[in-house]
Amino acid sequence: MNLFDILGPVMVGPSSSHTAGAVRIGGMARRLLGEGTPKRARITLSGSFAATGRGHGTDRALVAGLLGMRPDDERIASSLHLADEAGMAVTFENANLRGEHPNTARIELTGASGQTLCMTGSSLGGGRIMVVELNGLRVNFSGDLPTLIVQNEDQPGHVSDVASMLARKNVNIATLQLYRDHPGGNAVMVIEIDKAVPPEGIEWLRHIDGINGVTFLNAEEDSHGD
Repeated sequence: MNLFDILGPVMVGPSSSHTAGAVRIGGMARRLLGEGTPKRARITLSGSFAATGRGHGTDRALVAGLLGMRPDDERIASSLHLADEAGMAVTFENANLRGEHPNTARIELTGASGQTLCMTGSSLGGGRIMVVELNGLRVNFSGDLPTLIVQNEDQPGHVSDVASMLARKNVNIATLQLYRDHPGGNAVMVIEIDKAVPPEGIEWLRHIDGINGVTFLNAEEDSHGD
């Protein structure tokens, strides 16, 4: 336990779950898309996010994260207006995402290049979040550690490729999680590591046949507010 766990995040807003956590969820989706500010965002609110979120500013907090703001940014209250100025079209809807944490949002993004992303994230309290779905696959990661995310076709050899690259770059693996929709279908690796992956290692992975996307989340760049 650290001081952040006891005191909570430095933030703007009435609720660490509905505001600070929501900013982090939006920021995580932005980072996973990897293109800066999206062109379009469709946001589905579930549970208490849907019931009381707008009163707590959850809608503005999610959009603030998509714009790259941190939980302590004084512009959060104006994020919907700022999104319009930035050319990001945002729509909201409510739905019952069964089996998810009460503070959950699904974010569907389209970037300037046409690239798309669908991410579901939950706010666990105290500004902490968990990503529970990525492009239709169940996952489970927070981004609190340096995290390498590899989206690939479910074929033999890809895990070995990633592990070998990390070994060559002297990067130690803390945890490795594997997910797939069905044998031979779409898969994703979520690898928590001890330090940053050199850019050339990430670029090498991106050029391997059958690897569809590589994202590195540097915990130091997260909008945790610390």
